[in-house]
Amino acid sequence: MINIKISQNLKSKWKNIAIGSIQAEIIVKPSCQELTNKLDEACIDFSAKHEVEDISKLNIIADSRKAYKALGKDPARYRLSSEALLRRIVKDKGIYKINNIVDINNLLSITSFYSICAFDISKLQPPIVFTIGTKEDEYYGIGRGILNIENLPVFEDQLGKFGSPTSDSERVKVTDSTTHISMNIISFSGMAELDSQINLLKEYLIQFAKAKNILTQIIY
Repeated sequence: MINIKISQNLKSKWKNIAIGSIQAEIIVKPSCQELTNKLDEACIDFSAKHEVEDISKLNIIADSRKAYKALGKDPARYRLSSEALLRRIVKDKGIYKINNIVDINNLLSITSFYSICAFDISKLQPPIVFTIGTKEDEYYGIGRGILNIENLPVFEDQLGKFGSPTSDSERVKVTDSTTHISMNIISFSGMAELDSQINLLKEYLIQFAKAKNILTQIIY
């Protein structure tokens, strides 16, 4: 399994951080009807139970926003991907369906409230560190253009920074040709719920992406 560590610099600013990581060989393809239905049902269920103003108060989201503030980043301007997704749902803007991996990612984010970073392993050069972006750092976020990642929690390999709970980079995004992925559930609330979420993610990957050679770990 690829080596991922959390930097001491990041831990010193927010000690209650953990990553639930899963690595697998998968098949990327359009989502089947069952997965699409699950995703639609999750959206309907969340929207029925929450208003926009509720989202920032959800424990997982609230802890993440506090962590961003502790790092010096405005969580209202650089929203967590999970928070941005939930806000779209409640505002009835719909969500994009790209492929089975993106839809699995979104499904788990909607039900767990965690941001999940997904990377094409073939595009990485380990070792990997989850650290804090500096003023010299930037990358092209997926669908966002140049992203200012100063003070954001970010993943870094030998080629540079490439992913965060706000937006992953174009460099490592999952495409139709991806065969080997690393998916990482980012928790700023400790690791208490990560085992169950990793197991659920594993089930989804097996059922909807024919995952095999699956490896998991919790990093803290």
